[in-house]
Amino acid sequence: MPLSGRKIWLAGIGGAGMSGYGILAKAWGADVSGWDRRETPYLEGVRAAGIPVEISDGPPESPADAEAFVSTAFAGRVAGAPRADLLAELVGLADSIVVAGAHGKTTTTAMIAFVLDRLGRDPSFLIGGEIPQLGGNARAGSGWLVVEGDESDRSVFAVPATIAVVTNVELDHHTTFDSAAELSEAFEAWTDVIETVIRGRDLEPVEFELAVPGEHNRLNAACALAALEAVDVPRADAERELGEFTGAHRRFDLAAEVSGIRLYDDYGHHPAEIAATLETARTLVDDGRVLALFQPHLYSRTLHLADELAEALARADITCVTEIYAAREEPISGVTGKLVVDRLTEVRPGMRVGWAPELRDAATLLASFARPGDLVLTIGAGDVDSALSLIEEQLG
Repeated sequence: MPLSGRKIWLAGIGGAGMSGYGILAKAWGADVSGWDRRETPYLEGVRAAGIPVEISDGPPESPADAEAFVSTAFAGRVAGAPRADLLAELVGLADSIVVAGAHGKTTTTAMIAFVLDRLGRDPSFLIGGEIPQLGGNARAGSGWLVVEGDESDRSVFAVPATIAVVTNVELDHHTTFDSAAELSEAFEAWTDVIETVIRGRDLEPVEFELAVPGEHNRLNAACALAALEAVDVPRADAERELGEFTGAHRRFDLAAEVSGIRLYDDYGHHPAEIAATLETARTLVDDGRVLALFQPHLYSRTLHLADELAEALARADITCVTEIYAAREEPISGVTGKLVVDRLTEVRPGMRVGWAPELRDAATLLASFARPGDLVLTIGAGDVDSALSLIEEQLG
């Protein structure tokens, strides 16, 4: 095995990315262990792979003789190499398809891996989200390695892809890039040294029926099909299997239906993603309304994109906004979720808009507005999905 004899310790192993890296490294022969400060859904797959995990408020010492790699969330706080180094090494060990871009990369990566799996191509994959039909977010196979890249910390630009897929390029990480031009230049520099590059901007949405709704998913499917054709998958075979793909976890998931009210959840956190999600929701209601519970993600994104977030959320009939999910950032003075609320009342005067910093209060407020025939949607990249059970409880 290519990593036999290696001892690897991962700080932040419970994350969507690092959990997958650990699973793949273990399957390829490394002795892997890790730490995180809290339990996450991804750790189920990590432990199932036979990887020991320590949970504690602060990081322990890494094992003797182990190579330590650190997730972006703990960069600068835990000693070790950046996660980008490990990802680049893993990708360099196999023929790889690397999917990057501001939006749609999780779904597009999953679509490619799903079709390869269904056609018996035995792919390896590293995906930044749980894919129910694939049994998780990572697997080691004997075929192509399909990887979701991430520009948020520039890690994707160190990845030596065989085939690159760029779904789209839009500034989303304002603490990493000073401008959209800088981001575009980084993508160009990366793709310039890759032999085969597929760009979403050059493709048309697919026209055949998908199990996942929305125009954005038709664009994701177009990117996936182009990548599959590049690895000699007949288009007819790819289309047949792709039509059966039911999506990634937290990508417009139907969570429940209570008293004639449907509850959905979505990971969208950038204005373009939120707009696409709400437009998709609109197609599913007739006389009902679309109600959104939005949790902003990152202080920097909220500061720089408050106007755009408000314009996207104005597509709902009723919106309730919570406090910002900080993730890896420290607070910025004067920046709260109320900034989005204030902009939204300016963008769409008269719209019913709620401001409830705590998720429980937001869930109670939104549930009080809902009536049969409505579609209620939780949106955000933090822990807003935990409000679903609270809303269901209130409606029940």
